[in-house]
Amino acid sequence: MRTDVELHEETQKSDSGWERQIVVGICAMMKKSMSKPMTQILERLCKFEYITVVIFSEDVILNEPVEQWPLCDCLISFHSKGFPLDKAVSYAKLRNPLLINDLNMQYFIQDRREVYRILREEGIDLPRYAVLNRDPDRPQECSLIESDDHVEVNGEIFQKPFVEKPVCAEDHNVYIYYPTSAGGGSQRLFRKIGSRSSVYSPESSVRKTGSYIYEEFMPTDGTDVKVYTVGPDYAHAEARKSPALDGKVERDSEGKEIRYPVMLTAMEKLVARKVCLAFKQTVCGFDLLRANGHSFVCDVNGFSFVKNSMKYYDDCAKILGNIVMRELAPQFHIPWSIPTEAEDIPIVPTTSGTMMELRCVIAVIRHGDRTPKQKMKMEVRNPMFFELFEKYGGYKTGKLKLKKPKQLQELLDIARQLLADLGQHNDCEIEEKKSKLEQLRTVLEMYGHFSGINRKVQLTYLPHGQPKTSSEEEDTQKEDPSLLLVLKWGGELTPAGRIQAEELGRAFRYMYPGGQGDYAGFPGCGLLRLHSTYRHDLKIYASDEGRVQMTAAAFAKGLLALEGELTPILVQMVKSANMNGLLDSDSDSLTGCQRRVKACLHEIMQKDSCFSEEDFRRLAPTNSPSLVNSMKVVENPVKTCDQVYTLIQSLTSQIRRKLENPESADLQLYHSETLELMLQRWSKLERDFRSKNGRYEISKIPDIYDCVKYDVQHNSSLGLEDMRELFRLSRALADIIIPQEYGINKAEKLDIAYAYCLPLVKKIQLDLQRTHEDESVNKLHPLYSRGVMSPGRHVRTRLYFTSESHVHSLLNIFRYGGLLNEGKDEQWKRAVDYLGAVSELNYMTQIVIMLYEDNNKDPSSEERFHVELHFSPGVKGCEDEENVPLGFGFRPASVGVRVSVACRGWALCGCVLSETFTKASAYRRFHSCSWQPLEMKQSGLGSQCAGLFSTTVLGGSSSTPSLQDLACTQRKKLSSDSPCYLDGFEGCSMVPSIHPLETLHNSLSLKQMDEFLTDVCENGGDSRTSKGTPELHTHSHMHNSGPPSTVSSAGPSSPTADTVPHCDMGSRNSLMDQNSEEKFQLAVTPSDHPIKSLPSTLTQTQNMAYAPKKSGNTPRSQFPIRSSHLPHPDKHPGLRIPEAPNQNSNLADLGAGQAE
Repeated sequence: MRTDVELHEETQKSDSGWERQIVVGICAMMKKSMSKPMTQILERLCKFEYITVVIFSEDVILNEPVEQWPLCDCLISFHSKGFPLDKAVSYAKLRNPLLINDLNMQYFIQDRREVYRILREEGIDLPRYAVLNRDPDRPQECSLIESDDHVEVNGEIFQKPFVEKPVCAEDHNVYIYYPTSAGGGSQRLFRKIGSRSSVYSPESSVRKTGSYIYEEFMPTDGTDVKVYTVGPDYAHAEARKSPALDGKVERDSEGKEIRYPVMLTAMEKLVARKVCLAFKQTVCGFDLLRANGHSFVCDVNGFSFVKNSMKYYDDCAKILGNIVMRELAPQFHIPWSIPTEAEDIPIVPTTSGTMMELRCVIAVIRHGDRTPKQKMKMEVRNPMFFELFEKYGGYKTGKLKLKKPKQLQELLDIARQLLADLGQHNDCEIEEKKSKLEQLRTVLEMYGHFSGINRKVQLTYLPHGQPKTSSEEEDTQKEDPSLLLVLKWGGELTPAGRIQAEELGRAFRYMYPGGQGDYAGFPGCGLLRLHSTYRHDLKIYASDEGRVQMTAAAFAKGLLALEGELTPILVQMVKSANMNGLLDSDSDSLTGCQRRVKACLHEIMQKDSCFSEEDFRRLAPTNSPSLVNSMKVVENPVKTCDQVYTLIQSLTSQIRRKLENPESADLQLYHSETLELMLQRWSKLERDFRSKNGRYEISKIPDIYDCVKYDVQHNSSLGLEDMRELFRLSRALADIIIPQEYGINKAEKLDIAYAYCLPLVKKIQLDLQRTHEDESVNKLHPLYSRGVMSPGRHVRTRLYFTSESHVHSLLNIFRYGGLLNEGKDEQWKRAVDYLGAVSELNYMTQIVIMLYEDNNKDPSSEERFHVELHFSPGVKGCEDEENVPLGFGFRPASVGVRVSVACRGWALCGCVLSETFTKASAYRRFHSCSWQPLEMKQSGLGSQCAGLFSTTVLGGSSSTPSLQDLACTQRKKLSSDSPCYLDGFEGCSMVPSIHPLETLHNSLSLKQMDEFLTDVCENGGDSRTSKGTPELHTHSHMHNSGPPSTVSSAGPSSPTADTVPHCDMGSRNSLMDQNSEEKFQLAVTPSDHPIKSLPSTLTQTQNMAYAPKKSGNTPRSQFPIRSSHLPHPDKHPGLRIPEAPNQNSNLADLGAGQAE
């Protein structure tokens, strides 16, 4: 490269032998022209035999007239802060050089309004948007109406979340506003400063000065795509973590933002071509959002280079050199011909070791620790309630749910008005009880603000009034129409629940390939890199309950190593599945079977006598050990309820005394609760548990256990007497009532389970089936995958966060639905025995299905795909450790496999595992099985996979670090004298840790699971009309793949097997999503009125970056671009630009409702 002075001196030479050179001028600010990417590219460009590069100095650009600027034949010039674009335009008019990037179009690129206009004219997909021009001369474009959860811009309504962008492209202060149902506030994006690119703000109001573009928020699963074109036939794409997610910029050891090249689909290549040509920018960068099965352009940056890619530098220099030579060589009579070198490159083979490959992870998870749920019912007849019911469309279905701030405010105003009328006129005709109205007002005024996450109200139309007097409402029955108002509050995710969910998310990384590595300072390298490169197809669903959604967000935060508040994560990463009953259920609408079960429970539990043998047969026909043990503890249900009631009375008396004591009256309890609020919830239970006739309301037992469990864990410092005894007795009662509410015998359990989770079962079956198909998966570009452990690996993850009812129901389906025959399958018999010993499905209970693929098997073979079923009862309770049933370990390993062999297999995967186990490993026995040494399963999990996974093995056990130790090691290695946190996570000793995953079965075939789920769906559809107990049978195909001792995903699982699958380093096509995965219409946001868009998706077709259609001038031999760098079109036809959009018809034909 030469400066302008050197070029002037050289042009003065009269050497007749000097060959005519094509001069390429670089006219940009010094910071840009001397940057590393520009320097790398220009060094390569200079190696073209007939090209000379001259860099205009910044002093000349800023201070000299254009007539004094150096002469050039080709000009590369682009605008940045401080650059005099007007002078560059004048120079181009004066000298008429070949322009690599058009200068006049760069004026348009500086105005987002013009950018969007051009994109729209080109037919390029954009997010739905509206422009707010605060221009006195254009009043028709300045209409803004702001509400709590939406804005109306010039008549166009945008529900939160929406994006607010300044019209000036140089202004990077872009705001994203979140709905109140997700916590409200906004995420404020800005140009990267250090390690931050955005911050969360509690401010929810839009800006009132300046002109902005308002656009629909596109859910992208937390990843953005940056596309860089070099001419219309080449585009390089990189994925990065979205700045809107948590604002933390991930940087490598050199301080560069971590990005990974990804493969563009055919349609995305067409978009790149259109952008390049429409803006007349040969070198151009733009941003893509992949959402809802489509790709949307949200910004065009103009001249942009990839920051750190030698391959891109090679390609860019070669393409630019070819463009220059093609356009200018003829007029300067420079000999130049199209080179004919091959453009072939081998596809990097899939990295697979001796193990099956993890293909799919499906997990159904209960929410984390919460505050006690509370509920109040009241019958209302005041006209104001009926007006509110009609206003929000309650008569359409006879039911209405109120969660939005505006709705709750209206209800609060009604309560205040009625109480005011009662205060002024004691004889006024207000039928509602004053005490109920006061409680309604008090609850609605809590927290000082409204959020659907904290409270909700349900109104149900009763055409003939309340049908039956309840223990709460003892008014005389009337025949007039009324509304049943049900107020629900509490049940919020606690700080402990957030920690549990986040730590479990971190531990889940270890389930994925390379999970033991380190990535940007975080463990779980494999999972994080999979997600960043679109090889991890992750979707997270949650029911519409706030505690469930926040659990999902906290889990995602831990899983993907995010930082900051949960609200941005919730909005972008969590899908609300309340549109079709996938994860929600109407608890007020009981089936006939549920009513019969509740009536039976109520009858048995009202007996003032010890349980008889007949009672045991009626209440525990499945002989569940945990249920039988609880019945033995209870003995006489009425006497036990008497004891519980007495203990509650004692408890409320103690709390009252503490309130009367000035020293303790203002005590602040856990999660900002006061003694007064604590007394309110216990007093309500005291009133509701026993009616005036002395009978006990059995349905209140779960609430009592809920409250005492909460106080034993979080408020034990109060020192209340007999709290442990109340906990013991209420737990024994709850261990009878709660599981049996979901059915007493097998037929009832299945009938109720179908009512709760049949849609979820169908969705799980679809998730497993879709893993076969791989034509529409986003792939990592193989040219750039050498630093990635497993470039061909695609893992599909579906996480479903829900409440206790769905977890109980799904487990009952697996346990009683006929998956396997206990009499013929010893492993399944042990699993059923273990499940029977589990007394409680506590917070963070997990049911996990893992699908593996054996590439050595024929694709049509039943042994090709392999399914494993795992389970964890969730958070550890307050019981002693010796009472906890022990499972058989996570993915129990074969005996004959030597650790060294397993480690060699891992080395092939690029994973790092320790060669030996700790000498301090302890062993535990389960029943009478003999101990067998713990071996490494070649499954993507090693000895470091602590805490999330049980350390027990079939026939024995070896201790590995618990989940709290995992939390320690991911931040700092504990020193030898560090304290051991036995009761919780490191740094959070009051937060109970989580039981490890236990394997229920590890040698199922995909065919077995698929046919079982099909049977469940068919039986579930017929359950409403069938009578009697459905036949629990085992189909003949269930053991076609071999007995329980056949090879699991890591090799043989039989204690006598001693073989290991051979290492296969061959390439293969990964299996993943099709373009249409789910036909469920799911909402994207947790709001009750979600944005009318489909859920986020990563289903795109596989294609590599552009290769130039024509080769240009061949540089000198030292030019570092080899012919092998570019793919051959005959071998990879997907590399070319599609002739017409219908070449990617699988995307074009993607229907609404199928994009998931």
